[in-house]
Amino acid sequence: MKISAKDFRVKEGDEVNLDKWPTKVDPVYKSKDQYEKILKDHVEQLSSQQQLLYASNRHAILLIFQAMDAAGKDGAIRHVMSGVNPQGCQVFSFKHPSAAELEHDFLWRTTRDLPARGKIGIFNRSYYEEVLIIRVHPELLSSEGLVDPPKDDKQIWHDRYRSIVDLEKHLHANGTRIVKFFLHLSKEEQRNRFLARIDEPEKNWKFSLADIAERKFWKHYMKAYEECLGATSTKDSPWYVVPADDKENARLIVSQIVLDMLEGLEMSYPKTTDARHQELLQIRKQLTD
Repeated sequence: MKISAKDFRVKEGDEVNLDKWPTKVDPVYKSKDQYEKILKDHVEQLSSQQQLLYASNRHAILLIFQAMDAAGKDGAIRHVMSGVNPQGCQVFSFKHPSAAELEHDFLWRTTRDLPARGKIGIFNRSYYEEVLIIRVHPELLSSEGLVDPPKDDKQIWHDRYRSIVDLEKHLHANGTRIVKFFLHLSKEEQRNRFLARIDEPEKNWKFSLADIAERKFWKHYMKAYEECLGATSTKDSPWYVVPADDKENARLIVSQIVLDMLEGLEMSYPKTTDARHQELLQIRKQLTD
């Protein structure tokens, strides 16, 4: 199977039905060794592209990961970005907002951590939580200090989708390229991974009773994701629905999509001017005299 990003991309204006999006596809790799070889190749290419990104200093990259618990966000980030220079990449994880963050608009706490030009920023969860977990648990809105909240709940989500799309359009116009991943995990595979977290001592720390509590809202989350993906996937800032039941295959799909995006920027190292070239020759002469 050759990885084609368009197979996983949500087109702008699509009505999303996640039942029709697979959680597992034929794997790209035929063995563990082949998986490691493909991933290593992707990681090396990503490292080269990151150096170009930093040197050209024209674009920033924002990668957003959203998923249900145990879908493999942490592992995908860790494996795919393993060869990237830590000085040029930062990962931010957003969970429950603090009291100080709740005193600001819902986009404030994440926009503080947007990547600068030449850098890669990764959001492990993001401002999209404000139209996902908040939608499933609307009682949390009461702590956000909304001014004259609409009586119609649908209007709240419509307004937030619009704010998010407007933000991403603004960022794109100013050089930030955004790629968004929804790791699509089946409920049965989540169950298996939760059981592994209980049965394997080294994974006990990953398990929380809150994970089971949220599992009860599975259908509500799927509905929230469907509407969110359909409303906020755009030509310039697309969502990709990545089958996540096979962790290794998901990592290869994610790395290929990121690599395709970076290569599409057609970056190059800055050309040396004549004046700079003469300056370098003078410095070289001093070093060799």
